[in-house]
Amino acid sequence: MITRRDLLRSFSLLAVAAGAMPMFSRIAVAATTKPPVALFKNPGCECCDGYAAYLRKHGFVVTVRETPKLSDISANAGISAEMQGCHTAFFGSYVVDGHVPIEAIDRLLAERPPLKGLVLPGMPVGSPGMPGDKQAPFIIYAVDREGNSAPYMTI
Repeated sequence: MITRRDLLRSFSLLAVAAGAMPMFSRIAVAATTKPPVALFKNPGCECCDGYAAYLRKHGFVVTVRETPKLSDISANAGISAEMQGCHTAFFGSYVVDGHVPIEAIDRLLAERPPLKGLVLPGMPVGSPGMPGDKQAPFIIYAVDREGNSAPYMTI
């Protein structure tokens, strides 16, 4: 089966072979670097839908799945109860829990550190998908393979 990624890679190679503008090949190659996202949320949660729209605006293909067992999904992904946000998203081999800003996700996907993923605990006002104005800096935490968390970046 030919995937979207295979098609984009083929178009990029054709563009280079045909002498197309370098910008076209950069766009096609960049499109292949964003993994598809599976976002799990509680049924009816509107801020989670807002976060999915935020990710789509930044070029991700997002599939939203409702579940009444969100805390189990987060825990099975290695996110402790105190670090959980209001939805759990899987970006390839990484988990992103909560309303994590795109700057942190882009850094994670560019650097590819040996982590389970990133979390922004709770539901901070003004974070992506949440209403209101930002009240304080967002502290995004990295979760390592053993489930330990430490600050990753502040936005």
